[in-house]
Amino acid sequence: MTDRPRPPLTTTTSIWPAAAVLILGVVMLGVFLIINEVSNQGVSAPTTIPIVVGGLGTEAAHLLTGCEQPGTPPSNIVPALIVPVGTTSSGSSVLPNDGAGDFDCYRTFVTTVKPSALLGYYSAQLKSRGWNLFSTGASNGSPQELFQKAGSDTFYWVIGITVNSSSAHSSHWTFRVYQNSETI
Repeated sequence: MTDRPRPPLTTTTSIWPAAAVLILGVVMLGVFLIINEVSNQGVSAPTTIPIVVGGLGTEAAHLLTGCEQPGTPPSNIVPALIVPVGTTSSGSSVLPNDGAGDFDCYRTFVTTVKPSALLGYYSAQLKSRGWNLFSTGASNGSPQELFQKAGSDTFYWVIGITVNSSSAHSSHWTFRVYQNSETI
């Protein structure tokens, strides 16, 4: 008895089970994208300015506009560019590096309050806006406070208030805001 040669048995493998898993994944992704789009309420930052009870008022005239460049400082840093009531400018805004490198801007002012009241104003106002006080007192002994906050541009920003001189009726001081690419 001789068997005739026969072709080997064939088994067919269907790709439909694998395709069904892929199709199910795409459909689920589409459903969740639609749910996300329909239920997305967006993120809104609070636009209210904190009111510090018992402190100095904030000057309505925006005396630090010279320190605002297009997109710099970022939108979550700009609300801190404030001065107390009774403040007048004693010089123009200075951008030391004129936009090259890290942002840096300062301006000198005269205020009709004592240095302790000035520093207390900034301590209360900036802390209520989410800034952290990380240093007090300059290396030369002048009254100074340095505050830090993470900007929405991924950099840390520092605001420094330094009292240069004072008399019984006024304080001469410097407001400085700069982008800090180093860690503190």
